[in-house]
Amino acid sequence: MAAPKKGRSASAQSRPGRSLVLILIAMVALTGGMFLSGHHTPRLGIDLAGGTSITLKAKNEPGQKNAVNKTNMNTAVGIIERRVNGLGVSEAEVQTQGTDNIIVNIPKGSNEKQARQQVGTTAQLYFRPVLTLAAGEPAPDPSASPSASSSGDKATSSESPSGKPSDSASPSTSATTQGRAVTGALKADASPTPGASDSPPATPSSDPAAEAASAKLEQEFTALDCTDAAARAKAGEGVKPTDPTVACGKNSQGQWQKYILGPAEVEGTDVKGAKAVFDTQGAAGWKVTMTFTGKGSDKFAKITGALAAKQSPQNQFAIVLDREVVSDPYVNQALTGGNAEISGSFDQQSAQDLANMLSYGALPLSFEEQSVTTVTAALGGEQLHAGLIAGAIGLGLVIIYLVVYYRGLSLIAIASLLVSAALTYVLMALLGPTIGFALNLPAVCGAIVAIGITADSFIVFFERIRDEIREGRTLRPAVERAWPRARRTILVSDFVSFLAAAVLFVVTVGKVQGFAFTLGLTTLLDVVVVFLFTKPLMTLLARKKFFASGHPWSGLDPRRLGAKPPLRRTRTAAPAAPADPKEA
Repeated sequence: MAAPKKGRSASAQSRPGRSLVLILIAMVALTGGMFLSGHHTPRLGIDLAGGTSITLKAKNEPGQKNAVNKTNMNTAVGIIERRVNGLGVSEAEVQTQGTDNIIVNIPKGSNEKQARQQVGTTAQLYFRPVLTLAAGEPAPDPSASPSASSSGDKATSSESPSGKPSDSASPSTSATTQGRAVTGALKADASPTPGASDSPPATPSSDPAAEAASAKLEQEFTALDCTDAAARAKAGEGVKPTDPTVACGKNSQGQWQKYILGPAEVEGTDVKGAKAVFDTQGAAGWKVTMTFTGKGSDKFAKITGALAAKQSPQNQFAIVLDREVVSDPYVNQALTGGNAEISGSFDQQSAQDLANMLSYGALPLSFEEQSVTTVTAALGGEQLHAGLIAGAIGLGLVIIYLVVYYRGLSLIAIASLLVSAALTYVLMALLGPTIGFALNLPAVCGAIVAIGITADSFIVFFERIRDEIREGRTLRPAVERAWPRARRTILVSDFVSFLAAAVLFVVTVGKVQGFAFTLGLTTLLDVVVVFLFTKPLMTLLARKKFFASGHPWSGLDPRRLGAKPPLRRTRTAAPAAPADPKEA
């Protein structure tokens, strides 16, 4: 029974090529994914690439207590992210810090002044009637035939912002609606409520100034390109809530479309609360429920009563957050009672997002600017250059030590370091677009510290092998006997390093998390490289004469290591063959 076990063990030890092929396939696959993604370099953080870092501190509005909580802060982060994206800023970071601070990091190339104005102000939420709706691109050809909307209604309007039929060259391009309807949650009245005719204006205006303003608004609408981030950011800029405006928004298919909207009829502060709920009794699926204040309930009943008597898209109202339409449900009846539901084409995430936006209009929070730090691209480049120099010096010192002390074994260590460095680089390049990882200066420090951790694993393995040779064993059995003991030590050491990195990542915020993340990532890669590359490569080289014979430059010379001659002679001596076969 013992002989087959030894045979299987020897067979398993004689196939280190499998591990080397496996890690080679992984490296090729990851490198191919990096080139296919189009991100060939790691994404740099603001301290390396340059940009602006804004710290906002949340505070309770007068008369409100305990408003600064996790839910409200997360909602505020989502709104600020929308604002930053509306500026056309790519790869911006918005995150909470502590319990009452929000950090906004905007990369270089952005308008710092405009960004500070956007992120530091309270969100503006309004309900406006939809007057005209069209596809998001400019419409140079007014004679283009309209396409059918998803709901079967033509998504164009024959009413101008002033309330009269428009005979100007307004675009006839159509757009699809979001397919969402507003119904009363508690009480609905099919007839318009008294006073509903006050909004939107329905009487033709003979005021030349009003006609000129209407014509100007239609020109802005015709020229508006909602597919352009800069144009979206400027749409409706400086317009008062009491005036009609143009705006952009996305439909349920994720396509941009543009609107002419009437004066605001309901404000965000009129919304008492909103939440996403799942309809367990009907087939509506996810929906958003709204509760209005007493004053807001009257306003909402008035506007829904007026819209219910109109045709699509003028029976819709737009929920406008920071001048962008986040939803445009249609109304079939006047809604009274202070409650309403928005249903249709929702999944859980989209329903929750809309509920958060509606709630934000009533959030008892405001923000004050605590600090603004500007990092120039030149300074960021200097920091990155200094970090790379420090890393190169550290790596050079490690290599010099390995070459002087381990000689030939240093080739295995250097090859392992190169493999670890390649895997780290490729993963960092891939993690940028996938999870938003940004390589900042603390993360570079974490990578430099990882050089020592990785080299330490090689040293543990090499010293175990040398200990076995000192005991008088030859190289091949020494490698296999040293590996189990070295493996345990390496795993315990890397586990402690990874645990420290994980704890640091959880309990810290901001840039320190970059250090912890990089340290944890490189620690995991150290385990992969040692198991799938260093040990198999050592097994292969142990069969080569240069290492197996204990060449003085191999780093495994028994005489230099002080091997025990008696044990070595005992293991290498062969018994004399008997002269007579019968004696055997």
